[in-house]
Amino acid sequence: MTTPARPTPAAQADDTIAKIHRAARSWSSEAPAALEPAIRAVCIRLAEMVADQRHYLLPLPEPQESERARTLNLIAEKLRSAPVVAGIESHLAQLAELELRSTASWAIHGAAQHEWVNTATQYLEQCGRQLPVDQQPDDYFADDVVAGIIASVRGLIGIDELQARTGYGAAPKRELPPDRD
Repeated sequence: MTTPARPTPAAQADDTIAKIHRAARSWSSEAPAALEPAIRAVCIRLAEMVADQRHYLLPLPEPQESERARTLNLIAEKLRSAPVVAGIESHLAQLAELELRSTASWAIHGAAQHEWVNTATQYLEQCGRQLPVDQQPDDYFADDVVAGIIASVRGLIGIDELQARTGYGAAPKRELPPDRD
């Protein structure tokens, strides 16, 4: 019995991009249709940031490490490509003005990640307030959407390895009291 051929890094990247698009559509499905481009832009920007964390992942044995690095490089490149950003360029520009660019500090500093979450949430809330009152989503839609996007994208790109390397998101270690006889 032969093992099926493993998809190439390019095929893996294309598959991940397609899944990121599906996640964005899913997270925007309960919001007013007018918010779909803004939600998609937040999803794409977050996915770009997560893919850019590739430099902080726990190394794998070769050749898996080379394949993963190539795949994540392709994902990050493709997330910036014209087909992926088509129709959301203005939202991405607005997010860039809010300093939601991919940075190394975002990958390893909890405060930078928290700031990004707050900014993305505020951006979506602002977009929602621009709709007619009868079409505005509920007060917590942006919190729910951003949290969902984060969970989806981390799962698609494999954030668990980052947690193993940096400890971000891991439970703090407790010191046990010394045994007393």
